[in-house]
Amino acid sequence: MHTQVFTILAYFIVVLLFINVFLAGLVVFFERRNPASTWAWLLVLFFIPIIGFLSYLIFGKNGKREKMFYEKEAYDQKVYYKYLFHDRHSIEKIQRQKSLIENRGRLVEAEYLTDLAYLHLNSGNWMTFNNKVAVFNTGKDKFEALVRDIRRAKKFIHLEYYIWRGDKLGARLLDELTKKAKEGVEVRLLYDGMGNSSLPKDFFHQLHQAGGHSAAFLPPFFVRINYRNHRKLCIIDGEIGYIGGFNVGDEYLGIVKRYGPWRDTHLRFEGDAVDQMQIRFIMDWNFTAKEGAVPLEDKYFPEREQYDGVETQIVSSGPDTQWKNIRNGYFKMMNEAEDHIYLTTPYFVPDDGIFDSLRVAALSGIDVRIMIPGNPDHILVYWASMSYLGELLEAGVRCYQYEKGFIHAKTLCIDGLVASVGTANMDVRSFALNFEVNAFMFDTELTKALEADFLKDLDNCIEITKEWYDRRKWWFKVKEAVARLVSPML
Repeated sequence: MHTQVFTILAYFIVVLLFINVFLAGLVVFFERRNPASTWAWLLVLFFIPIIGFLSYLIFGKNGKREKMFYEKEAYDQKVYYKYLFHDRHSIEKIQRQKSLIENRGRLVEAEYLTDLAYLHLNSGNWMTFNNKVAVFNTGKDKFEALVRDIRRAKKFIHLEYYIWRGDKLGARLLDELTKKAKEGVEVRLLYDGMGNSSLPKDFFHQLHQAGGHSAAFLPPFFVRINYRNHRKLCIIDGEIGYIGGFNVGDEYLGIVKRYGPWRDTHLRFEGDAVDQMQIRFIMDWNFTAKEGAVPLEDKYFPEREQYDGVETQIVSSGPDTQWKNIRNGYFKMMNEAEDHIYLTTPYFVPDDGIFDSLRVAALSGIDVRIMIPGNPDHILVYWASMSYLGELLEAGVRCYQYEKGFIHAKTLCIDGLVASVGTANMDVRSFALNFEVNAFMFDTELTKALEADFLKDLDNCIEITKEWYDRRKWWFKVKEAVARLVSPML
C-alpha cells in the first residue's frame, strides 16, 4: 500500500514538473523580450516549481503591454493633440518651439541640450519657457507649502499620488480638501490601487460627501501587481503645480522611526509647465474615472503672464507611452555629459544601456557620482544596487551611501546645465513598468542649486570606496550574487 501511494505521489510530482517546464517555456519565450529577464525568470520557474510559475503570473507577465494601455496611449495622443491645437496652440507655435530650442542650444554652446529637447519634443513632450520653480528637500516644507496653496484655491484642485496613507498627514490633507470641496472648489484625487490597498474603503467618504471625487488607478492586483501609477502631481487652479518624490504619509515628514529623517526632492512650479502637468492628470483621470471625465476647457488652462524663466519639459513614460521617454532622457543626458554627472536614486538597478553610459563616462574622465540610501526600504534591491556599484567602482565612478535617515530623491544633474527631478527611479521597473513623470529643466541656476544640494548631502554619506568594497564579507558577496541574478525581475 505504501509503495503504491509513493508511486502515485512520485508520478504526480513528475507531471507537475513537466507542466511547470512546459508552461515556463511557452509563456516566457513567447512573451519576454529581454534575454536577461528571460533567463532570470527561467531560473525561478525551474528551481521553484509551481510557486515560481504563480509568481510569474502575478509579478512577471509583462513582456507585452496590455491592450488597454495601447488604447490609453491612443486616447492620450488624441487628447494631447487636441490640447496643443486648442486656441493658443498652433502649427506656428510648434515651429516657434523648434526655433527657441535651437537658439537655446547655441546660446549656452551645448548642442546636446538641443538634441535632448528634441528627443522629448518628438515623443510628445512640449517645451515650456516661462516657469518659476521652488525646490523642497523636506516633507515639512513641501506639505506646509501645499496646504497654503490648497487653502487659496478658488476653482479646482487635482491630485495624483502613488501612496496616500491613512495617518496624520493623510487625514490632515483630506480635511483640507474636504473644506475646499464644501466651498464649491472642484477636488479630484487619483491614487494608485495597489499603493493604497490597505486604506479603509470609506477613507475618502468625507470628501465625497462634500462633493469631491476620488478614483483608484487600477484596483489592487488588477491585471497583476505590475503597472503601478507612480506619478505624483498636484495642480491648483492651473496656476501652481507640484511634481517630485514625496508621497502622502507620515514617513515623508521624517517622523517614522523605521526610516528616520526623510530626504527627498520635490518641485513647485508656476508657469506654462503647469499646463503640461494638467494635461497629464486629465489623461490619467479620464482613463480611470468611468464617470465625471474632465473636459478640455479654458478654465483648466488659464492665460498667464509671459516672462523668462526655467525652461522645462514635463515628460511622462510608462505602459501608456510608445517609448521609454524618461529612461531615454537619462540615457541622452549621461551620454552627452562633458564634465560631471550627479545622480541620486533610492533604487539603482540600471539596464545595460544606462549602466554602460555611466561606466564609459567615468572611463572618459567625467566626474560620475552616485548616491543611494544606506538605510534601504527594499533590501533585495539594495544588494542588487551594491552589485552594480561594485562594477562601476572599477571604472572610477564615485559611489556613496546616505546615512542620515532615508534618501528617496530621484535627481540627475549634468554639467551644471540640465537637471531632471521627478518620480522615476534608476531601475528597470521605473523605465518600463510603472507610470512615471519627470521634469527636465534646462536652467543653469536651478541645476547648480540642485548640484549644491547633492554636494551638501555628501556630508551625510559614507563613500563606498574600492578598498571598502573589496573587504566585504562572504555573506555580503552571496547576497549580492543572488540579488544580481534576479535583478532583471526587480
